[in-house]
Amino acid sequence: MASCPRNTLAETSGGLVTRLGQEGQSTMKAMLERPRPEEFGANSWLVEEMYEQYRNDPASVGATWQEFFSDFRPAGSPRVDNTAEILRPLLLPPEDVDGRIAKPAKPVATSPGIEPPAPRTLAPVEILADPAPEPLRGVPAAIATNMERSLSVPTATSFRNVPAKLLEVNRKVINNYRGRTGQGKVSFTHLIGYAVVRAIADSVPNMKNSYAIDTDGKAQLQKRSHVNIGLAVDVDKGNGQRSLVVPVLRHADTLDFAGFLFAYDDIIRKVRANKLTADDYAGANVSLTNPGTIGTVQSVPRLMPGQGVIVGVGSIDYPAEFQGSDERTIVRLGISKVVTITSTYDHRIIQGAESGMFLKYLHELLIGEHNFYTDVFRSLGVPYQSVEWHQDSHLIDSEDAMLDKQMQVATLIRVHRVRGHLIADLDPLRWKEPVMPRELDPATYGLTIWDLDRQFLTGGIGGVELYFKALLNFKKFNSQSRVK
Repeated sequence: MASCPRNTLAETSGGLVTRLGQEGQSTMKAMLERPRPEEFGANSWLVEEMYEQYRNDPASVGATWQEFFSDFRPAGSPRVDNTAEILRPLLLPPEDVDGRIAKPAKPVATSPGIEPPAPRTLAPVEILADPAPEPLRGVPAAIATNMERSLSVPTATSFRNVPAKLLEVNRKVINNYRGRTGQGKVSFTHLIGYAVVRAIADSVPNMKNSYAIDTDGKAQLQKRSHVNIGLAVDVDKGNGQRSLVVPVLRHADTLDFAGFLFAYDDIIRKVRANKLTADDYAGANVSLTNPGTIGTVQSVPRLMPGQGVIVGVGSIDYPAEFQGSDERTIVRLGISKVVTITSTYDHRIIQGAESGMFLKYLHELLIGEHNFYTDVFRSLGVPYQSVEWHQDSHLIDSEDAMLDKQMQVATLIRVHRVRGHLIADLDPLRWKEPVMPRELDPATYGLTIWDLDRQFLTGGIGGVELYFKALLNFKKFNSQSRVK
């Protein structure tokens, strides 16, 4: 397309007037038929210049231009704001034919017909002076004193991210069973707290010791025979006020999980009923705090004198970089939720390697090593084998692998229809240890905990038309037969 030279334009008192020859007029007609301003190419300056003239005085351009500019939007212009006028910036004032400076154009609204909103009148706000300081009394005063005392303890902190997938799965199996038998639920804090006790008692007993000073002011190591774990409990007192109490669960290392669960819940009941005594607060050598219940990812809590370590438990969630991902993509990739656990310890008596070993052992417990979940299931009387940790084997880019896994799911369904009675709860006296027959174990067919949320065709088994949670649903169907 031939370009339109600038020297065909002249300035008159009425504004810019285009003087085009026949060729230029045909070119202009072709330009005006093009719907987008970006498509005028090198001639876009002409359109922009004519549009500025049209905005200042619509009658100064021809009828064809007026029709074109009636709904014209310059390239890169913002969307129309229907709530307020958008003012274009003022350009440098142009010179008229006599060299005099023309009066600058007034700002013109790009949204004609839209009335600007009336200015809001704010009611006067009374500015209040800060009240006089109030003395801290009772529990707040004790907390302030303890925090001051904690500054005397030289601490260091270790961090470890632990996958929470197996923790979630086994907790769900436990609570499904307890729900059918009229028992209360087991929380994540119950399981993690018990794992903390076992990791200290079984792997790094020095974590329960404390620093002391003799009468001559010399440093001493105070060894402790048992794990007395303080449980940090946040208490809502109303009116935006909160309080922290740390009752002590004594001799926790001598308890199995059922005993730990009962003692823990008994302490929480006392807290809620405000029936704690002075003895309930004394003697802690280890503390557990769980800020993850309010979404905190990780915490470095204060360690009190007389204790060896305080363990902080963060929220259980997907890593931040995956929290905006589609749930189905996360399931296909086999991404686990994680929990960040911190170990803040007295560096005078506990070294970093010991803290690291403690967190490592705790990690191993929470992924099922050292018979952790087996012992939990046994102590609660859950008549199944605990779910075990397995590496994922899901090739998302292999159609053959997907078809093979679908066939294995179909086989597992058929086997459970024929042999599923073998894992029914028919032993109320718990005479025998529960055993999962090999032909009923999903692991036999290459299915793992990572397949629980993946979709498979099932033909309507269990009332689900398109998919099912392979392992958990099987445990649910086949536990209905129970002798009371």
